[in-house]
Amino acid sequence: MCACARHSERAPEVGYVSAPQVTLRDQLAQIYNKVGIAKNGERVQVLDRERRFARVRLESGQEGWVEQRYLVNEKIFDAFENMVRQGKDIPVEGRAATRTETNLHVQPGRDTEHLYQLAEGAKVSILRRATVEKSLPGARLIAPGPAGKIDKPMEDWWLVRDSQGHVGWVLGRMIDLDVPLDVAQYAEGQRIVACFVLSEITVGDKKVPEYLMLLNEPKDGLPFDYNQARVFTWNVKRHRYETAYRERNLNGVFPVTVSHEVFGKEGDLPTFTLRTKDGSGNVVEREYKMNTPIVKKVSRLDLAPAARRSPALTTFLMPSVSPDIYRIS
Repeated sequence: MCACARHSERAPEVGYVSAPQVTLRDQLAQIYNKVGIAKNGERVQVLDRERRFARVRLESGQEGWVEQRYLVNEKIFDAFENMVRQGKDIPVEGRAATRTETNLHVQPGRDTEHLYQLAEGAKVSILRRATVEKSLPGARLIAPGPAGKIDKPMEDWWLVRDSQGHVGWVLGRMIDLDVPLDVAQYAEGQRIVACFVLSEITVGDKKVPEYLMLLNEPKDGLPFDYNQARVFTWNVKRHRYETAYRERNLNGVFPVTVSHEVFGKEGDLPTFTLRTKDGSGNVVEREYKMNTPIVKKVSRLDLAPAARRSPALTTFLMPSVSPDIYRIS
């Protein structure tokens, strides 16, 4: 009787479906009937557990057995909700599309928990980069590096936001940055990690965007987010993009922000701010202005008096301007 009392007082656990969809079984047997379907991210009550299965109840009232590996607990769900709240204040560094079905992880790393799954071709906004050590069976078979050290294989992960507002980490090689081919062709073998529209100029009856592009070496695990910045302006006479500004050997870190400010007689000009680390590891902000086709670093003395008192910095999000895709891996 005591055992029955304890069983009856136990409150149902809460879980969330981490697979695209799972089938509810009516019994734990090789032959069973399908009594329902639960979809990715759906909240369920866990009524019982038996071996590798759990009996759940959907919000619709349907009950059935599902494999426990397709469920995550409420703690994981809350962690994803917290990332959504924190992600609202993170500037977008570019747009990308998934190469194949991929999971949103709660932390960077293949062995970390995941909840939501993105379909092939899903559009995401890129927010932040991180590098972690690979967790593969063959990763330990690495040749010794300099001074007898073992070179640990690293891989890049990106914090992204999907079209439904979910935020999570995805493996970098699973997404492709959306960059117009007209400027992506100038990457010169480097990896494009971010792209922004700085301004638009009118050419005939259409507007042509001008871009800020950030690049990195084509490999994972680098200690900086980017090491090169390029600005592309449109040559009206030659009908092509040209490099208006280029800076190399940067120890750049995200976020990069794009805005507009008033510069006296020059008027309202597009600006961008790069964040780089100095020799001591401190992050230093460097602001630039573009008076097409000239790009220069900004001194606060360049600004109009009103702008000096209260500079208004906003983040300009890159629109999808071309279906052409540049692959970042």
